[in-house]
Amino acid sequence: DMTHHGGILCTFWANWYDMQVTTVQYGRGERGPRSRVTGVLVCGDETLTDRELYQNRCDFGEQIRAHPLDDDYHRSRSSVWDKVTVPFLSAANWGGQGLHPRGNFEGFVRAASKDKWLEAHGLEHWTHFYTDYGVKLQKRFFDCFLKGLDNGWSEQPRVQLQVRHVDRFVLRHEDEWPIARTQWTRFYVDPADQSLGREPVRSSGSIAFDAQGDGVTFISAPLDRETEITGPLAARLFVSSSTADADMFLVFRVFTPDLREVVFMGAIDPHTPIAQGWLRASHRKLDPTLSTEYRPYHTHDEEQPLDPGEAVPLDIEFWPTSIVVPSGHRLALTVRGRDYEWGKATGARLSNFKNELRGCGPFLHDDPRDRPAAVFGGRTTLHAGPLQQSYVLVPVIPPRG
Repeated sequence: DMTHHGGILCTFWANWYDMQVTTVQYGRGERGPRSRVTGVLVCGDETLTDRELYQNRCDFGEQIRAHPLDDDYHRSRSSVWDKVTVPFLSAANWGGQGLHPRGNFEGFVRAASKDKWLEAHGLEHWTHFYTDYGVKLQKRFFDCFLKGLDNGWSEQPRVQLQVRHVDRFVLRHEDEWPIARTQWTRFYVDPADQSLGREPVRSSGSIAFDAQGDGVTFISAPLDRETEITGPLAARLFVSSSTADADMFLVFRVFTPDLREVVFMGAIDPHTPIAQGWLRASHRKLDPTLSTEYRPYHTHDEEQPLDPGEAVPLDIEFWPTSIVVPSGHRLALTVRGRDYEWGKATGARLSNFKNELRGCGPFLHDDPRDRPAAVFGGRTTLHAGPLQQSYVLVPVIPPRG
């Protein structure tokens, strides 16, 4: 999950390594920066040649590309959850799609620790957690477990959420994750009119799109009431390909009554959609022990090529999200053949990332060596009908009674 989303190579790590690691590698010495506080050389006193620096580091991008499956390389770097018994407070960002939320939510659910708490917030990566709100929360936790202070932390609910609205966040506490009162609600896709509805599809149909293109969008009728969606989502789609594989990029979206997309300031990107999910069709194998209806868990331990033209069910997870959707707004599911892009370029960039920020931050899947057109080009077809119901499962949260 760190290097491949749903089995699709993410280029974040190679780019991050080039921009944020090699620039401060030990041995840059006088060619590196100095601390603005102490004036000390950040990269050490020794100044090495470019060749020496190269010989002293790995090629992180190539290492990642060499391990597309969940092999010993990844296993040796993965958590063993039943050995995690230390008390912890894990803070997630709803808009951190592609990186930290995987560990936040997975760790809270699966770690063996009896003293564990989950917090989820929005805005930029640093805003909530590193300003007064987050600092106070952390100090209470550390004062309890490091200083042994009886400060009331034992009464802290296990889950603290900044529930996201279109214009604000509202603090709320829960006792578990996912939320116990969740109403898991299916919204079915209908290829005939590209609608997203509560009723199963009665007639069989299909819709095809460029396998490396912008895909298709299914949109609901206006909601007749305010609706909270908080938790993980999942989709089951029946898909065929003209080739032996297909990469699926799913985006769960919200639109205003006049069909303007609702996006947010994410952990990094200023135009982050509500939720995203990814899956390479040949990685569709599920772990029957760990999978649930709302969290398909893929083994990523073997490739299962497609037979061209033959539809198969794909279970695709979306990382957890939160949004209170106003009455009159619409839900939408977009199924794409490449990374999501917000409607227009803005030129938004950060100095420590290579790409323009278009909705996915730096978490792109654009390495042509991982997605050769001979395998991942062609046409992808989405099927739906009485025997092939394609849908997205949505965590609707009712108000407390």
